[in-house]
Amino acid sequence: MQEMILCKLGEVVLKGLNRRSFEDKLISNLRRRVSKCGNFRVYSKQSTIYVEPVNDDCDLKAAFQACRQVFGVIAVSRALPCEKDVQAIISAAKKYLDAELSAAKSFKVESKRADKNFPLTSIQLSQQVGGALHQAYPYLAVDVHEPELTVFLEIRDDAAFVHGPAVPGAGGLPLGMGGSAVTLLSGGIDSPVSSWMMAKRGVALEPVHFFSPPYTSQAAKDKVIELAQRLTPWCGRMRLQIVPFTEIQEEIRRACPEDFFTLIMRRFMMRIAEQCAEEAHAKSIVTGECLGQVASQTMEALRCTEDVVSLPVLRPLIGMDKEEIVRISRKIGTFDTSILPYEDCCTVFTPRHPKTKPHLDEVREAESALDVGALCERAMANREFVRIKL
Repeated sequence: MQEMILCKLGEVVLKGLNRRSFEDKLISNLRRRVSKCGNFRVYSKQSTIYVEPVNDDCDLKAAFQACRQVFGVIAVSRALPCEKDVQAIISAAKKYLDAELSAAKSFKVESKRADKNFPLTSIQLSQQVGGALHQAYPYLAVDVHEPELTVFLEIRDDAAFVHGPAVPGAGGLPLGMGGSAVTLLSGGIDSPVSSWMMAKRGVALEPVHFFSPPYTSQAAKDKVIELAQRLTPWCGRMRLQIVPFTEIQEEIRRACPEDFFTLIMRRFMMRIAEQCAEEAHAKSIVTGECLGQVASQTMEALRCTEDVVSLPVLRPLIGMDKEEIVRISRKIGTFDTSILPYEDCCTVFTPRHPKTKPHLDEVREAESALDVGALCERAMANREFVRIKL
């Protein structure tokens, strides 16, 4: 029997009557992700998804890493199947985990008997296999509380499986089960993290970036495309919309009071994001806003920016501090790209004294000097679309 990958389900198992649709979506997502690593058979049994190589050409290491980044999977193990026989299990454990058993100083065996027709209980199986391994590796101490190595045995319908400790998966819900949303993607640290967090809840994403040449460079645009690319192992294929924003920002500077620049700019972003969402049949807008982080993210300012849209505005970072956001950014692989020193349209024409507690009527009055509809229409007409693939 060939080595394979076992993917354990997370909160999918709690979905009751809807569980099957969640499992089917997760299997579909896993099939698509591992297809680049070779020909794999992906199927579900007993709350576990099996990723089984069909031939010797499969890249099991790459498939294992891909499975770890699929939302809906809580833990991933590489495992060796064998016959449901104690001696076969002992032989498989010695063969498959020889390097780990040789390097460890203490161990224990932990068994799970999903097939209740197997003649031994979980404890009896652990005792027999543990005793045989202790004889084969006499320098190994048995430690049932804090072992250096745990040998896992699973007795399932089709076979017994031997593996070492599982590694954490991405968790969350299968991508696509939470609907779809437009996510505002800048070149900073926060917006890639907020996008990842919503994808973890099963939301398929359509990123939108606002680009302001000549105030922002081609390098700044390339940086955002790279950020979107770094999100694809988690978020899947995406279509990035790049919206020209220079005319809008110059008109705001020409016609509006300086202390309202950022607020009015954000209101335009939200309007355009909602139009992009309507085109893409998305049901919400995602932003990387965090309460109190900058002047445009006070409660009063947030109310002013979302005043212009009817779709729900999702802010997954709203209660987080910067250290938490940076920690996630490093984990998902976007941090090093986010800190590249290229300008962002949000820093163009930054007011010296921005309003932190604006009144909605004041913002509306300041904005009334602009032809809002025409500006949004021209920005939408001149968008660039970039397909981001794995």
